[in-house]
Amino acid sequence: MWEIIIIFLLILVLGMLLYLVFRGKKDHAVDLENALSRAWTKMELGEKITLLADQAKEIQKSYRSFEQMLRTPTERGHFGEISLETILADQLPPTMYGIREKILEGKIPDAHIKSTVGIICIDSKFPLENYRRLVETEEQKEKSNFRKAFKDDVENHLKKIAGEYVCPDKGSAEFAFAYIPVESVAYYLLTEESDLLFKMVKKGVQVVSPLTLSQKVELIKAGVQARYLSEKALVVRKEILSLASSFRKVDEIWKVFYESHLKNVTRKADELDIAYKKLRDEFDNIQKGEINKEFNKE
Repeated sequence: MWEIIIIFLLILVLGMLLYLVFRGKKDHAVDLENALSRAWTKMELGEKITLLADQAKEIQKSYRSFEQMLRTPTERGHFGEISLETILADQLPPTMYGIREKILEGKIPDAHIKSTVGIICIDSKFPLENYRRLVETEEQKEKSNFRKAFKDDVENHLKKIAGEYVCPDKGSAEFAFAYIPVESVAYYLLTEESDLLFKMVKKGVQVVSPLTLSQKVELIKAGVQARYLSEKALVVRKEILSLASSFRKVDEIWKVFYESHLKNVTRKADELDIAYKKLRDEFDNIQKGEINKEFNKE
């Protein structure tokens, strides 16, 4: 890509020079050539172009290494497991997923997710040899043979996943994921083998790529969070009902206390207050009378 850009820039500069020369403006062409030369030297464009060319070669080399890695089943499997684990670790808390752990009475999937509908198993070992041959060959008959072989590989592999990891009676969800780490392969199956994918969905196996798995994981996480909130709401409701029951008991005790005791105490207190006031008035009257007698004697 960088090589194309560099060549394009060189052709553009050369074209400008030729245009000025053929227009009879040789002096302008010389001036432009000198200016470009000075700019080329000052900006160190030669060194930068060399550096870009080296980087482009490194990128191309890395791409070939990556492509070669995907050709080897073992290396491809490791890459699928690593990318799968990265997606789950980025989007889920550690308590919601597991990597190569023994579950479902001894089964060990590449990964699993704990969801509201059961354990969702994920298998990342996908047969891609015949797909690679299909893409690389140019002969139509061979393409047809590799296409059929790849379809058979996929169908057999998905049936194996269904048999091992779709077992609701043992605690799994009613479906499992077949993870394809390469988007182009997933797109090919979606467009060219959609009938097969639909058929396997009915058997409980969904084919996912890095992009679609990320979307499904978010939905699963949202479902778990919704269930958690629902459970918390039930706990709060239970506590409120318990509090209401306790309040009713307190209310009953208060009513008995008020009607049978406090109300009587209040009534007796009122009667005592009236008697006290009456007694106080009589005492005051007696005292006033004695004082008046003493006063008259004098």
